[in-house]
Parts: sequence; C-alpha cells; structure tokens
Amino acid sequence: MGKKHIVAWLDEHKESFAKLARQIWERPEIAYAESFAAGLQIQALREAGFAIESGVGSVPTAFVATYGSGKPVIGLLGEYDALPGLSQKVSSVREAVTPNGPGHGCGHNLLGTAGVAAAIALKQSIEAEGLSGTIRYYGCPAEEVLSGKTYMARVGVFDSLDAALTWHPGSSNSTWSIPTSALTSVEFYFQGRAAHAGATPHLGRSALDAVELMNVGANYLREHVPDGTRIHYTITNGGEAPNIVPAQASVWYYLRGANRAQVDELLERLLKIAQGAALMTETEVSWEIKAGVYELNVNHTLNQLLYEQKEDAGPLWFTDEDRSLAASLVSTLDPAVRELSKKLRQEQGADGGELLPSAFTNVRPPGRQTGGGSTDVGDVSWITPVGQIITTCAPVGVQVHTWQATASFGSGIGLKGMQYAAKLLALSAYELLTDGGEQLAKARHEFAQSTNGKPYVPAIPAEVRAPVLV
Repeated sequence: MGKKHIVAWLDEHKESFAKLARQIWERPEIAYAESFAAGLQIQALREAGFAIESGVGSVPTAFVATYGSGKPVIGLLGEYDALPGLSQKVSSVREAVTPNGPGHGCGHNLLGTAGVAAAIALKQSIEAEGLSGTIRYYGCPAEEVLSGKTYMARVGVFDSLDAALTWHPGSSNSTWSIPTSALTSVEFYFQGRAAHAGATPHLGRSALDAVELMNVGANYLREHVPDGTRIHYTITNGGEAPNIVPAQASVWYYLRGANRAQVDELLERLLKIAQGAALMTETEVSWEIKAGVYELNVNHTLNQLLYEQKEDAGPLWFTDEDRSLAASLVSTLDPAVRELSKKLRQEQGADGGELLPSAFTNVRPPGRQTGGGSTDVGDVSWITPVGQIITTCAPVGVQVHTWQATASFGSGIGLKGMQYAAKLLALSAYELLTDGGEQLAKARHEFAQSTNGKPYVPAIPAEVRAPVLV
C-alpha cells in the first residue's frame, strides 16, 4: 500500500479535515482556553482508535493521542490557540467577526488539524500493513504565550520520542532551517504607598516611578548586550488616576537571545535593574516567570526528509478564486512590506514575484543565523530531534499576527496549504516507521552533536503552574 495509499487516503478525506480546521477558525480561543478546539481534535482521534491522555502537565487543554506499539515512537506536534484582537472575516476588507475578538492570525487552526490528519492517515497504514511502531499526536495549547509545550515537557511526555515532526503556516513552502530565539517572559510587580498627589505627595511611594526607572535602566542596558538580543516591554498597570500616587504598578518584559544561557544571563541583569528601581523609590518588587523557551535546535536530517516527500505528495495547486483573494489581500499591504517579503523569498532561492508559491525549497543558510521570533517547539527540539517545515497558506507579503493572515488561514488558500502539510508530515513519518531506522539514526546522531550532551532543563520554575482559563 505504501505512500500512495497515504496520499490517496488524505485526498479522500480532505473535506472532513477542512471542516475541522474551519470549525476551529470560526470559534477562536486564546491560550489555555482552547476547550472547543482540543475537544474536536480529541473526538476525531478517539473515533479513529487513538488512546487519549488528557490534562497533560495539569493543563486541561493539553493532551496526547497514541496509536500503535513498540519502536520507533514518532511524534506529531499540533497547536490550536488563537490571538487576541485578530477577529476577521475571509475578506480583503478589514472586518471583524467579533469586534476586538480573537482570531487565528497565526494559523493554528490549520497547524493542529494537519497533525491530526497525518496521525490518522498513519494509523490506517500501521493497521493495514501490520507495521511496528507508535504514532503520537501532541495537542499543545498556548504556543502564542510560549509556554504550553514547556509545561508538557516538565512532566516528561516528550522524553520517549525517537523524533518529532511539525510545521507552520506561512507564505512559502520551505524547511525551517534557521534557529529561533530563546525567550523569557517575566512580569514585575512593584508595591508602593498611595497618597494624594496634590496635597501630600511626599507621603507616597510611587510604584509607577519604579516601573519607569526600571524601563530607563533596561533601555541603557541595550548598549551592553550581545548583537541580536531583544528586550521588549509593556506597562500592564500604570495606576488608577493622576491625582493618586500609584501604590501598585507592573511591567511585562520579553527577553530574547541566541540561546538559553544568553537569555538567562540577561534576566539576571534585568532583575538587578528592577531591584535598583525599587531601592531608588522605596518600593518593593516581585516578579513572575510566565514563559521560558529554548532556541530551536534545527535538525537538518529530518528537514531534508520532509523536503524529499514533495514528489510523493504531489503538487500544491491554487484556484483562480484563491489567487483573486490573494491579490486583494496583498493590495492592502504597505508596498515596502511586500518588497521585503519578495527579497526574502529570493534569498531562499525561490521566485520572489510569485503570489502563492507552489515550489518547495530547502536552503540551509551559511553560518548560524538566528531568527527574531520564538516558539516553544524549541523546548521539544532539545529533548528529541524535530523536523519542521512551512507551507504556503497565505500570499507572499502577508505577515502572521495580522488580520490579513486571519483571512488567509480561514480561506481555501490556508486549507490547501494545510492539506499539503499533512501529506508531507504523514509521508515522512511513514518513512521513519519503515526504513529500518536509517533516517532516525542520522537524525539522532545530528541531535547528539548539536546538543553536545547538554540536558534539557525547563526554564519555567517548577513552582509556577499553568493558567487555567477553561
């Protein structure tokens, strides 16, 4: 039966998975509140014969679905959380479905569904061919706040994997060959003393002054950090009214760097700045680590395996209707954004002028470049080898985390890219199950070299519990 059977099965059932992705898109849920999306996926996997473990890592919307037995154990990583404020219809005009509501501007409605489709397709092959091996689909919540997989990793659910595969919606078909940044998300809370700001300001101790002094110190720190380091913050509580000396104030920071050690060192320096601000203002400071992810440990062996499935997967085709929507969406973009996206495509060895790229590229950048973004897939990649690809689910120029992306990911464009990704994932996992361990041995060897024996230690402290919003 082999690979042709997998492709044929996915083609035969594409409408049911398109419906699943659309249902999740139509009912977007933010991080840790994804009960509807997780429930739909659990139902589909349970009906297909998978055993379900729910509430993984004490996170109600995290689960693992398992089918098969023995080695090798191959994981498929899925996500399904949406972003706040990105509600949007499938339209080239900015029009929210729900004003200020959430929306799938990162395409996680597609990301998780492709993993479910691939897992069930593989189950058919394991059953029909009597294959040895285990397939696990990981329902991972809260990637947008960069912590879902970390909480899952803390309880060891990825430890027994021989390898994992995943993907992400984008505006090209390519391997993910550049490491992402390590990150720590931390919020600082200052406690002062309230007073009448006009009559008795000398009796107050301003928590907001402490926040602002901390931010000044952080901005001076920027000159003295490694190139590529990122420091972002937003004031989450600035007080209640101008005539009240604020007794409470808070500020939320993202710290990014090329690797986990670099970010940990940056955090130590920022903690000293926070303590200094508290000392200067006679306030008290505490902090909470909200997320801590590793840089992505790229496995080129698995990426190459994913790339090589393009012939068996068949072409990615878009309709005239898809191209019309793509052109309309691109017309809403700043021309400079479009040109920068085209240039990036050309640097990847592809046609930068193509609106909806169908060709697949596998370009390994020279040296060790690091991308500015972060993902909790990075944590998994330090536990087991991870292969990752991007497929065309939006036109070139459309950036994720925008309303244009939400429109694309709910359209036929996104659904076709999702179906293509499901084929590539399933075909790659099938090869790992049937090639006698050749590719896994290469991937594990590369993983051993890249990690150099460094153990994975979760960056979120053990005492910090995941939010429960469902």
